[in-house]
Amino acid sequence: MSVCGIEKLEFGVEDLALCSKFMTDFGLSPLSGQRHHFHTLSGAQIALYPLDCGELPEAFESGSTLRRVTWGVRDSAALARIAEKLQGHTSFQQLNDALYCCDPNGMALRIEVSRQQEVSLPVLPLNQWGDMRRIDQPSPVYSYATPINIGHVVFFVNDLAATERFYREVLGFHVSDRYINRAVFLRAEQRGGHHSLFLLQLPSGKRGLNHVAFNVRDIHEVIGGGLAMNKQHWSTFIGPGRHPVSSAYFWYVNSPTGGAFEYYTNDDWLTERWQPRELEHSLVSFTEWAVEGGIDYTTRRQQQPEVL
Repeated sequence: MSVCGIEKLEFGVEDLALCSKFMTDFGLSPLSGQRHHFHTLSGAQIALYPLDCGELPEAFESGSTLRRVTWGVRDSAALARIAEKLQGHTSFQQLNDALYCCDPNGMALRIEVSRQQEVSLPVLPLNQWGDMRRIDQPSPVYSYATPINIGHVVFFVNDLAATERFYREVLGFHVSDRYINRAVFLRAEQRGGHHSLFLLQLPSGKRGLNHVAFNVRDIHEVIGGGLAMNKQHWSTFIGPGRHPVSSAYFWYVNSPTGGAFEYYTNDDWLTERWQPRELEHSLVSFTEWAVEGGIDYTTRRQQQPEVL
């Protein structure tokens, strides 16, 4: 169906100033001429609005949270195909060059032709046993991260089957892997990173935002970004660590916009030959290893709780 990725995330927040500081500390650049708007290197955007802003759709949970996701498509022909699929959906509207609807979980969506740019960056290879590609050159050290694009978004859903069906049948997403009776990893394109969307159903049936994730160059930038956020006194949710289900290295930081923001790299690249796995949901299958609470910037040691 030619959805190619996330173009924009729009948040309704309680504290615009605090959330804007978080975005710049996280490595996003202010968008020229638009206050409280930020962008990645590719041009994907984060927009912040007051919680009660009339321009935003209704929230699917209380407090600061994500209010709309814009998905990009390759061209106008792809947009027309999705518009045809959306006919009959009660929330569907077509305004100018964009499509609007809600998914079955209550998240507002906009779909438009992508305006993101290709990003070319120098990335030094890793040296591994029998495969030495970095010769006479040290690995980089990063003092902060600069996100390349918005890689994926993760939601708690109250009806996993219906929400998965919408993204697969209407928007053309592909299943990468599944946690049996619990969650599904979906990628927008058949050839692409492990997932663009992760849907997780809790026993409580709670709806809400879990986290949004940003690609960075390599494991060294994941570490540099996480340490930089700790230096600015933003708390770590979990990280650094590694997901065996996607092979990605990660660092999650708690965000005042709701949920968490993640730096990640090294996720699996899948094609039409990939066979989705049916996995049991467990701590080990989701996180092979991780540092609870993060690493302290000053001492470079794991943060420890205060002893009273």
